[in-house]
Amino acid sequence: MTKPRVAVVILNWNGKSFLEKFLPSVLENSPEWVDLVIADNASTDDSLAFLSAWYPGLRLIHLEQNLGYAGGYNAALEKIKADYFVLLNSDIEVPPNWIEPVIEYMEAHTQVAAAQPKILSWQQHTHFEYAGASGGFLDVLAYPFCRGRVFGQLEADQGQYNQPLTVLWATGACLFVRASAFWEAGGFDARFFAHMEEIDLCWRLQNKGWEVAVVPKAQIFHVGGGTLPKSSPFKTFLNFRNSLWLLAKNMPARYFYPLLPVRLGLDVVAAVKFLLSGHFADAWAVGKAHLAFFRHLREMRYRGNGIPKILPTGIYKGSIAFSHFIRRKMTYGDLNQARFSGKN
Repeated sequence: MTKPRVAVVILNWNGKSFLEKFLPSVLENSPEWVDLVIADNASTDDSLAFLSAWYPGLRLIHLEQNLGYAGGYNAALEKIKADYFVLLNSDIEVPPNWIEPVIEYMEAHTQVAAAQPKILSWQQHTHFEYAGASGGFLDVLAYPFCRGRVFGQLEADQGQYNQPLTVLWATGACLFVRASAFWEAGGFDARFFAHMEEIDLCWRLQNKGWEVAVVPKAQIFHVGGGTLPKSSPFKTFLNFRNSLWLLAKNMPARYFYPLLPVRLGLDVVAAVKFLLSGHFADAWAVGKAHLAFFRHLREMRYRGNGIPKILPTGIYKGSIAFSHFIRRKMTYGDLNQARFSGKN
């Protein structure tokens, strides 16, 4: 049986230290029928010199400017011929058998356009990692959470989420995507720059009739926060703006318009909390995110995205913040499963 063409693509930006630490595991534990490509997002550290010296045989795509995660991958993937792209963060250690189960699942389930393995913490292998855990979801206000992670509550992996499942989004930290579906959906929205562009892509794929899955039989170990730390006001800006753009681009009108004032009000509460804790730059970042949202609202909402009238699989029809902080539903397993759209 002919193997599909699979390209593992690592988008690097000033990540020499991660490449030194984790690239050997990718080379050692990837099957011989997989191509490895490094796409450099105009790094200013010694990444290129390091790669030339230690890995001269690796294919390197050099981008002339930092286009962010979304634009960088769009530009790099245009230069790569493959049936499947595996978009892998540079701060990830991979064990043996991290690719095969996901590709086998996608080959057997031809309606699945994108998927992810189980994401565990590199610092604490026994626990899920924030960015993806065992599959991603959103609530109706576009707050993301995962099987294994609700807000900052990270569960120990005890096999409770080992079954493959259709989800709303697969993490961009280790995103398997069918190349034909990626381009059919138009690739990433480069306006997002970074953060939540993979959620937008996965939602648009569902709007086109595809499915998104998690395949926990495969697993990887993620450091997290390698490019922008949690304390970055720029990251705060991107998260708040892009989350609102998610709603504008993809949410059916009967949910979007009634829920938008609620979401904006909760953002104001978050900004006040930033102010009270002395994080003035983060509070201002929320304000800038709202300004950017309204500046582009008409463009985002009416650009002909073909928004269906029904919710995609994986939307929690309630507030995850209310469920978690008020009703004390601490984990994904505590949530009422009947409240998820398209539950399979």
